[in-house]
Amino acid sequence: MNNDERICSIALTLCPGIGHIGAKRLIEGMGSAAEVFCRRHELPELLPGVAPAVVAALDNPAAFLRAEREMDFVEKNRLTCLTLKDEAYPSRLRECEDAPVMLFFKGNVDFNRLRVIDVVGTRNATEYGKQFCADFLRDLSALCPDVLVVSGLAYGIDIHAHRAALANNLSTVAVLAHGLDRIYPYVHRKTAIDMLENGGLLTEFLTGTNPDRHNFVSRNRIVAGMSDATIVVESADKGGSLITADLAVGYQRDCFAVPGRITDASSKGCNLLIRDSKAALIQSAEDFMQSMGWSAERQSAKPEGIQRNLFPELSEEEESIVRILTRQGDLHVNALVVEADIPVNRMTSLLFELEMKGVVKAMVGGMYHLLM
Repeated sequence: MNNDERICSIALTLCPGIGHIGAKRLIEGMGSAAEVFCRRHELPELLPGVAPAVVAALDNPAAFLRAEREMDFVEKNRLTCLTLKDEAYPSRLRECEDAPVMLFFKGNVDFNRLRVIDVVGTRNATEYGKQFCADFLRDLSALCPDVLVVSGLAYGIDIHAHRAALANNLSTVAVLAHGLDRIYPYVHRKTAIDMLENGGLLTEFLTGTNPDRHNFVSRNRIVAGMSDATIVVESADKGGSLITADLAVGYQRDCFAVPGRITDASSKGCNLLIRDSKAALIQSAEDFMQSMGWSAERQSAKPEGIQRNLFPELSEEEESIVRILTRQGDLHVNALVVEADIPVNRMTSLLFELEMKGVVKAMVGGMYHLLM
């Protein structure tokens, strides 16, 4: 059996009945996809709760043959193949319970930069929504030029978000609902190619996968999971953008919505998000920066380091957080997760403990300030 982690990860996604959550739990329990297959007959004893049906599903030579064909395509087309074990895998997404165990990427971007947002909305965008995308990303590029903009390459708000990002020299990534052997919709091919230099195309799907409706729902969790904040520009009272917003809230990410007139069908979803307190109202890039705490001034005169004996009760993880805040100044909780490589649930617990010890202070928008 092939022990290449990439091939094993692909094969795991092809084993029936396991699913995203099950595959991720198996890898976390065994340490790697290769180990899952290598010790598959021992899984019920090693990982309580693993049913015999899972072991039977893993006895799947056809899955490995298909995975090897996919890797041939990846290597021939110089794609990047990311497993959960890879450092370049989007760390924010990795913390989500249903994160994909394998991602395919074409382009040039760091998924783990300090600030990542997604901009989504209806396929039937109005001039109001298109203009907001243009104005918002123009202004955001001046305030936060290193932000990564994620969307879905779809008609409407998605494609206008990508194009506005490109026009303002912002990195932008499209998450696709199919494999990298095609571009859908085809009319967006030029924009997709333009994105490869400073951004790119990301998917969990293998070649030959059709852009079926359920795949768009699946890709929305990647859009929400890899971002610090979701911004819904326009949406009807039902649609994929509202699913993305719900996912973002479930992942404990910030969510924003652009308000519109109550008579406008394309703004009903956004207005409902705001009414139901699922999203904060957003009117401008300045609004957004302030809400996220990204406009907070960094302290430039921080001491070189903190003496360990100043806080003798700090654990190793807590000291790591203190060192990061000392070095970089005030940071958002998601940035701390990335910098410290600590899961978000664990990070929030650690930050609460540090608050109780009087070491850090929570500020507006999920920012944390080191008390010296």
